[in-house]
Amino acid sequence: MDTRYIRHARTHARGAVQPIVIAVLVVVVVLAAAAWFLIIKPHQDLMQADNGGHPSTPVTAAGQAAAPPPANVEAMSLNQLLSEARRAINEQRLLAPAGNNAFEFYQKVLQKQPGNQVATDALRETFPFAANAAEQAINQRDFNDAQRQIDLLAKADPANYTLTILRSKLDAQRKLLDREQQLAADKEKQAQLAAQKVAADKVEADRQTELKTQQAAAEQARVAQQARQAQQQQAEATRQPQTATPSAAAPADAATHAAVLVKNTAPRYPTAAMRSNQEGWVELAFTITTGGDVSDVKVVDAQPRHVFDRAAIDAVSRWKYQPATQDGTPVASSKRQRIEFKL
Repeated sequence: MDTRYIRHARTHARGAVQPIVIAVLVVVVVLAAAAWFLIIKPHQDLMQADNGGHPSTPVTAAGQAAAPPPANVEAMSLNQLLSEARRAINEQRLLAPAGNNAFEFYQKVLQKQPGNQVATDALRETFPFAANAAEQAINQRDFNDAQRQIDLLAKADPANYTLTILRSKLDAQRKLLDREQQLAADKEKQAQLAAQKVAADKVEADRQTELKTQQAAAEQARVAQQARQAQQQQAEATRQPQTATPSAAAPADAATHAAVLVKNTAPRYPTAAMRSNQEGWVELAFTITTGGDVSDVKVVDAQPRHVFDRAAIDAVSRWKYQPATQDGTPVASSKRQRIEFKL
């Protein structure tokens, strides 16, 4: 192909593109200039009247304390409300405190003048920063104020998906706090129950120790009482054969004589009476057979009744007598005997 033809074609193409590029650049410049004069510059002029800056950019006023809330917000003009809103933004009061924050001031502006461009733009552009502030309130578990801040955000942009996230986080944090409080309450209750059990175990241990001490003392007293009773019974058994010896030594060939005791058994002291330190006596009536045995033993009287009866009957039933004789012949005889029980 001819080189001159190719060069001519390229030159022609470049000449066609350049007018299009120039036209696009001109349109862009015109739009930018229109935006500057119609939107940006009026907005900046209004902000400069309120001490400068863009209303959507939070600026920290170093060394300045937060201004007190306005006395009468309802009576404030649009410019005053916008000025207070800007001051609140500079002092990082986007959503708090209640009644003295940027969002409430801007929303008052929209109530007085629906569609106000400055308030609408500021609410839209500061929404992400305000959402972060609400999330911080949730993380700090200031749930009531966090709910208030979410409600303010909802008035500014009800359809914003960030509200769903914030509400979910708030609900989750509330449930988490409820669980933590329940766990703390359960732990405290378990600690109280454990303390009560320890106290109850100590009381029971002290009671068992005291009971064992009392039982040991009672057992020692019982053993000592049994020892004294055994000594008394032995002494009584020693005296009774000595008393019977003179009668036994009477002439064997006496024609008539009464029954003579030759062997006696000391009564057993009842355990219940010994423990309660009771004393008393039992008067018995019985028959002495021709063989010298005791039979038909009956209680005639007793003091106290039914305490020593059985022990007295058992003892007398084992006694042995030399039977009474009449004209040298053994005969049955009756006898009454008082058995005393003393400690």
